[in-house]
Amino acid sequence: MRYNGPVCRFCRREGEKLYLKGARCESPKCPITRGQAFPPGVHGPKGKKAKKSEYGKQLKEKQKAKVIFGMVEKQFKNYYEASTKAAVTGDALMQRLEKRLDNVIYRAGLASSRAHARQVVGHGSWKVNGKVVDIPSYQMKVGDTFEMNDKMKKNVMMEEVKKMKIQVPAWLKVDQKNLSGEVLREPGKENFEKNLSTSMIIEFYSK
Repeated sequence: MRYNGPVCRFCRREGEKLYLKGARCESPKCPITRGQAFPPGVHGPKGKKAKKSEYGKQLKEKQKAKVIFGMVEKQFKNYYEASTKAAVTGDALMQRLEKRLDNVIYRAGLASSRAHARQVVGHGSWKVNGKVVDIPSYQMKVGDTFEMNDKMKKNVMMEEVKKMKIQVPAWLKVDQKNLSGEVLREPGKENFEKNLSTSMIIEFYSK
């Protein structure tokens, strides 16, 4: 079952920004910015931190990846199992996650967060190669084009997205004004999520 409650608690639990709420994460309202880099709960910052075992660290890293990409356990494990056939499992796993349609739209700067991208894709607001795709996990391929449908382009929220300043990764070509883009090549290691340890995730599932 997918979690639909407040997401800032995940950033507090990890003690770092996971960028789950778009612009809010860069604003003074962000709990981490306000100095609340400690787990939520009645004990506050004075709560005693238990020393984590190696398994605990691996579990935490896997859980963090699931939160960042907005996935449930079964779905995430399927991504891992599909990646074990590759020469480097960790790289293959991250490439699959990066090439999800919702993540591509987020990386292209055409959504304020992955959750926002997942929502608009689910509503049938995006086209891939000219055809409507409403599956957030749809795997994009090199050469695929993506474009928001004309009706949604006039949405007030999308007008704000057009004004966003974001560094688009080199594996994507984006036309922010027309809310469209293209996958130019496979994402490389330099494009993977920086605050994830893929080796720990692989070790967790390898046991």
